[in-house]
Amino acid sequence: MSGSPLLADLIEALRCLPGVGGKSAQRMAFHLLERERERGLKLAAVMEQAMRRIGRCERCRNFSEEPLCSLCSSSSRDRQVLCVVESPTDLAAIEQATGYRGQYFVLMGRLSPLDGLGPEELGLAQLTQRLGEGEIEELIIATNPTVEGEATAHYLAQLARAGGVRPTRLAHGVPLGGELEYVDRSTLAHAFGGRQLLD
Repeated sequence: MSGSPLLADLIEALRCLPGVGGKSAQRMAFHLLERERERGLKLAAVMEQAMRRIGRCERCRNFSEEPLCSLCSSSSRDRQVLCVVESPTDLAAIEQATGYRGQYFVLMGRLSPLDGLGPEELGLAQLTQRLGEGEIEELIIATNPTVEGEATAHYLAQLARAGGVRPTRLAHGVPLGGELEYVDRSTLAHAFGGRQLLD
């Protein structure tokens, strides 16, 4: 490539982003250097501040600059309902797509012993403590419908029942507007097995 070690370092640093390989990182680096130096400097400054100042909320484990995030500190949220999600992106999706007004708990992953993610890494001791406080009546389990997500959901349901909290699970099945012939077999089987009485 070029004889610039700093350029090579920039390209390598950009490769840490998801879905960015060597060619994409090189294209980004060249673009910033050729056309967007001011924005590149702003990006670097904001990124440095974010890496240093953004931590986790003490209550829900979502990203936050403060000890309590804005959702946990809000008095307008329903404290009797707690929704457990795998990641901050799942939380954002629920916030944007639904009218949910309860609290959250972000696992930052799902049970996956092969990846070294067990109950301790997911903060389940903290979740158990919250469930034992007596304020929560319903635990909405919003883990993804993967093998690990389902195992995590089962584990969370057991924690909820042990704490006297009613566990519920997001519905899974045929997407709205979907056609049966295009739905994958496992989704269709799950939807068929979970059919409900029509009023």
